[in-house]
Amino acid sequence: MCGIVGYTGTRQASDVLLTGLSRLEYRGYDSAGIAVQHDGAMQVICRTGRVAELRSSVEAVGAPGRCGIGHTRWATHGRPSEANAHPHTSCDGRIAVVHNGIIENFAEIRERLADQGHDLRSQTDSEVVAHLIEEAYPRAAAADDGDALVRAVSETLGHLAGSYALAVICDDEPGTIVCARKDSPLVVGLAKDGAYVASDVVAVLDATRDVVMLADGQIACCRPDGIACCMMQGDALAAVEPRTTHIDWDLDVAEKTGYPDFMLKEIHEQPRVIRDTLAGRLVGNSIHIDELELTAEELNLIDRVYIIACGTSYHAGLIAKNLIEGWARIPCEVEVASEFRYRDPIITPTTLVVAVSQSGETADTLAAIRDARVKGARVFGITNVIGSPVAREADGVIYTKANKEIAVASTKSFLGQVVSLTLLALVLAQAKGKMTSGHIRQLYTELANTAELVEQILADTEAIDEAARACTDAASALFIGRGMGAAVAHEGALKLKEISYLHAESYAAGEMKHGPIALIDEGFPVIAIATHSPVYDKVVSNLQEARARGAMIVAIATQDDEDISAHADHVIRIPKVRDAFSPIVASVPLQLFARSVALARGCDVDQPRNLAKSVTVE
Repeated sequence: MCGIVGYTGTRQASDVLLTGLSRLEYRGYDSAGIAVQHDGAMQVICRTGRVAELRSSVEAVGAPGRCGIGHTRWATHGRPSEANAHPHTSCDGRIAVVHNGIIENFAEIRERLADQGHDLRSQTDSEVVAHLIEEAYPRAAAADDGDALVRAVSETLGHLAGSYALAVICDDEPGTIVCARKDSPLVVGLAKDGAYVASDVVAVLDATRDVVMLADGQIACCRPDGIACCMMQGDALAAVEPRTTHIDWDLDVAEKTGYPDFMLKEIHEQPRVIRDTLAGRLVGNSIHIDELELTAEELNLIDRVYIIACGTSYHAGLIAKNLIEGWARIPCEVEVASEFRYRDPIITPTTLVVAVSQSGETADTLAAIRDARVKGARVFGITNVIGSPVAREADGVIYTKANKEIAVASTKSFLGQVVSLTLLALVLAQAKGKMTSGHIRQLYTELANTAELVEQILADTEAIDEAARACTDAASALFIGRGMGAAVAHEGALKLKEISYLHAESYAAGEMKHGPIALIDEGFPVIAIATHSPVYDKVVSNLQEARARGAMIVAIATQDDEDISAHADHVIRIPKVRDAFSPIVASVPLQLFARSVALARGCDVDQPRNLAKSVTVE
């Protein structure tokens, strides 16, 4: 899944498709491909890696034609490969499909299609759509009304469970693109030179600023001279009047999709990051991370884990330490990469070193990877960038599916790392036999549900903004928490100092009397992670100590906690979750809090001073 582009008109389709796919590169991907119609035949070209590599291949072999579809893919079902890249075709090669989303019932559909003799050539869920349309097309063509492809797509949608944005072409209907969507965005637009399709308006802004944003359940038929929309009503197709939206942004603003800054946009993308990072990982009642490149037997032999990282990624590692030790019962140490490389850690062939880096090119993390490999460890990477040095040099890798992150202060990449590390903890617990399959499935389901809970937090930020206003003029702030909350406190303090330049420290709350309490005087901001947990009462006791010395308390608390109001000046409530997953929902209000303080202080939240998106020097 990731990016879709389609075009039918008077221009060379391959040029339009490649330009559109380049516009969508910020979304992230691991492979790309196009399918173009020419003289009654389909030409499909797919490549792993960047769009530039696909462009070189297209230019080398030529791909003439005035109708086609293209796609950039993030691997969910099946590894990055040309066989798994979109577009996917039917057995006879006359139908091509690109798809964003997840076909939840693809396994049973795939089995049925194979039994019927279909030649399925990929490991993806998306390929089944092409073969279902191939089955439906002869029946649809029998109606002889000129809408056979629309009818075949409509029939196919009735067999699919899950989410989809689809674009389909068929050699029997040259110049026609049929699109459909459910829970995954898709826009179509008409220009003087033809009709355009895209998963993001950024890809078509050069051609037209008047687009139709398809609603769930809508099907669009795009031809060079027009676009027609319809929906299924019973067994019949009913025409729908397209609803046009005029886009008056320039490309830079369009990439922000209406948000005032990239940081807020990326905070709001976090529910999608959670869903995309988890997609396809639960098979039956087991977590599958094929990219780990370790068998269950090899995983069972792991007796020590090191997580090496810097900055925000280090805080994600602190969260993972609690999960790995608690669930898998494996000793886990989290090390700042710049320190790890200059000491002599105990590493054996049964040591797993997990390198976490948003950019995949952090210099200290790369050096630590190389040292660990020399010492015989198995090295696993967690990164957001396909083909990055961390990805290349590790034995295996999980991509966080955060897509391009532009704001310097990491938000969605951080949550992607936390979710990826949580999956790793579940895999290790599974391999060690520390959890039943039912328990693993339950935890996975609860983890997946956090996406919706984050959406609830984002829907109402009034309490966050109010607390931020109270802290705007402070000279310093203290973040505290215990257990999981301590790791969240570290990340909250880092975000605040990064973008608002307000000095902030973070401590495990039990350390307050060992020094930090000396800072507290009248009105001093103390931000506490006080969610329901085994150490909740201890945190409340620490709040009482701080308040007795005049601190202004901001508490991140569980939704149904009424008692916390007696101990805090400002309460930011979040949905109730298992303590293991509290960092996911507790981190989001702290990101918004930091942004709100920074804006009130007149700071650039996207490009804070002195900081770079990736640190490629020591």
